[in-house]
Amino acid sequence: MHNKLFIMIMMIAALFSSSCTSAKQKQKIINKQEAKKMNTTELTLSEFKNKVMDYEKNPQSWDFKGDKPAIIDFYATWCGPCKATAPILDSLAEEYQGKIDVYKVDVDKEQELASIFGIRSIPSLLFIPMKGEPKMQVGAMGRIDLEKAIKNTLLK
Repeated sequence: MHNKLFIMIMMIAALFSSSCTSAKQKQKIINKQEAKKMNTTELTLSEFKNKVMDYEKNPQSWDFKGDKPAIIDFYATWCGPCKATAPILDSLAEEYQGKIDVYKVDVDKEQELASIFGIRSIPSLLFIPMKGEPKMQVGAMGRIDLEKAIKNTLLK
């Protein structure tokens, strides 16, 4: 009887031990996936003013501060089309790394930026070439259309 009890306790301990290890392994995988998805940069209002444009200093004209063309994705965490666009933008940010910057602005957190750009529908994508005025695209875009916009608007 004692042997059976001992074996049962050992089996339960082994199961518990393996489930803890499994949970730790799963968390490591999730952390790696999240770190891998960081090809885009989340912008706050102050970062926008430093990296893109300080609209308070130049309210009448577009004065881009970036050193390479950029895309700004105005999105919300609850938005389905935004969630569909995000991995495409992340992939393109990786593919065009060093050639363009890809930024994200959460319209719920950065309401002032959303207001300045008149964001009424999301996702809205702002394409910023090095020279000339930026162009806004409202609505989700597929990979092919995004690649065309990058080549025709940003890298021409």
